[in-house]
Amino acid sequence: MQQLDAISPPSSSSLDYFLVCGLGSLGQHCVVALKEFNVSIIAIECSLPTSWEIPELSNLIEQLIVGDCRQKNILEKANITSCRAALLVTSSEEVNTATALVIRQLNPQTRLIVRSAKENLNELLGEHLGNFIAYEPTELPAAAFALAALGTETIGFFMLDEQRFQVIHRQIKSHDSWCYNRLLHDINNRTRRLINYTPEGQNYSNNFYKWESENTINPGDTITYLEIVEQLTFFSEPKLSKNSKTAKDSTLKIPIIKKTQNFLQHFWKLSLQQQIRRVAIFSGIIVLFLLIIGTILIHWFSPQLNLLSSLFITATLLLGGYGDIFGGFENITDVPSWLQGFGLLLSLAGTGFVGVLYALLTEALLSTKFEFIKQRPPIPQQDHIIVIGLGRIGQTVVKLLQNFNQSLVGISFNLDLEQRILPNIPLIVGKQKETLAKSNLETAKSVVIVTPDDIVNLEVALMVYQKNPNCNLVIRTSGIGLNYLTQLLPKAQVLEAYKVAAEAFAGAAFGENILYLFRLNHQTILVTEYKIEMGDTLNGLLLSEVAYGYDVIPVLHQKQNNSSHLMPSEDILLSEGDIMVILATPEGLQRVEKGKGSIKPKTWRVRVNTVYGQDAIFEGANAISRISGYPLNKTREIMTHLPTTLPPLLYKLQAQRLVRALMKAGVNAEVISI
Repeated sequence: MQQLDAISPPSSSSLDYFLVCGLGSLGQHCVVALKEFNVSIIAIECSLPTSWEIPELSNLIEQLIVGDCRQKNILEKANITSCRAALLVTSSEEVNTATALVIRQLNPQTRLIVRSAKENLNELLGEHLGNFIAYEPTELPAAAFALAALGTETIGFFMLDEQRFQVIHRQIKSHDSWCYNRLLHDINNRTRRLINYTPEGQNYSNNFYKWESENTINPGDTITYLEIVEQLTFFSEPKLSKNSKTAKDSTLKIPIIKKTQNFLQHFWKLSLQQQIRRVAIFSGIIVLFLLIIGTILIHWFSPQLNLLSSLFITATLLLGGYGDIFGGFENITDVPSWLQGFGLLLSLAGTGFVGVLYALLTEALLSTKFEFIKQRPPIPQQDHIIVIGLGRIGQTVVKLLQNFNQSLVGISFNLDLEQRILPNIPLIVGKQKETLAKSNLETAKSVVIVTPDDIVNLEVALMVYQKNPNCNLVIRTSGIGLNYLTQLLPKAQVLEAYKVAAEAFAGAAFGENILYLFRLNHQTILVTEYKIEMGDTLNGLLLSEVAYGYDVIPVLHQKQNNSSHLMPSEDILLSEGDIMVILATPEGLQRVEKGKGSIKPKTWRVRVNTVYGQDAIFEGANAISRISGYPLNKTREIMTHLPTTLPPLLYKLQAQRLVRALMKAGVNAEVISI
């Protein structure tokens, strides 16, 4: 890496450079993600740190410029006119926005990828600047954290064309309806696509299409698929206790009286956690009881008084009005002594219990500091999710989990935290041991640790594991010491927040629109939108060739000015103006970016042996032309000279699908390798 004064980059516009402004955690990970595409990178940073978060960063940047990226002279020295894209990822949204405006003046063509959470401003800038896209890096990986915390089979979800999609990752059980009854290719239909398959006993593979389509689904196999749903569902295997086999039956046999008793006991235990509420309820019940008894006795002794007058007299006694009723120094002869004594008892009891209610009301008013702030709910007793660290990522994770109707507790070690944030969940602020002790950690089902400090995250994770080793533990890390962390906590899900976000920023730098992302087998899967333009390497390819050749999964296709099709047919021929949405790993996006030079070779053919009737010849020729892209007139001629091997080379799954289509049409065929 060279600094500004040492060497300047070539000014040739034939070379594409990528500019990264801001080398904080996100910026450094963006450099790493961009370098995977084998491009030249120029970076601007306001001041050099004593050490980089990513040690090898200096070897990945062709030129580092120290200065203010908002200054025209700094951008000119960075050769902005030769930059294909600029990633503006400083921690200041104001700096990022100002830099975007200056860059657009200097280079109308540079693609702008901006770190910003201001949705309305981003939309306006996109309309006026063009070739502009903005992301909030804390929101991109938040869904991955939230879904990991749920501990369910759903690992991803997104919306396309006003339809909900969810990604399911499940291990097949012996009682599963798919077990022994389905072949892998049967999973695919109009609303579902197979993404990943791992046979029992084998290591997970992050590559798509690494399976035999004719394999039978067996117990222990792990499959991942995408499906269109009306509403998101979250399936998980229940965690059963030792006595779980009889738990369900015994629950049904509990009498109603016993259930009521259990409910009251549970309510009383909850009240023990809130002593103020318990005292208030107890005092209120006593006062009400005395009011009723006093009203009845006074009305019985003085029938000329109606019930309402008796009620008022009793209330006056409870409020300390004994002297108002029985006052004076003269003897009271018309009221028996026992009733006078009872009145004195009412006044004494009222002074005590009503005084308690007054005191509690006063305390409540003072505790709110005369502000009408909504009271937070109590801390759940069990099966809740604890979110530790309530910065941007933590707050976004909480909001997502609230949408899933999860029971939550928020913990922050920042004593200066704004108390009004996330008012609908219990909030505990303090030191680590104190806050964890108050959160009912032992009975929590998941713990999400997303503070910005890796050391704090590690320390808290070890404390959590010691108290509750069976919970779903999700940890945020910057990537430093990641292997060490996974060795200490092998069951924990460790996510590099800025690395995940940086992969989306890098993909967007090449002109693609990253719509969503999710995590599969420790790999980021990007939901990416492409528009086929003139000269595009994807133009003229079948969707099957794009899918198998570049290792991506098409999930939407739209012809220019036409309606879109979800889970499109692999036989669609792409043309200029088409829009498609794919699932792709960062490696898959790299292959698409590099073009036909990186497409996987076709190494399979189909041999047609015999046909059963003239209709089979006609239907078989149509199937061959449709699936392989071979001209229909040549296909019809070939079908009259059997047996023969079809000329077009195919991908294996493409060839297998063609054989199934031919067999259905009455043509005997087989797949052969070359």
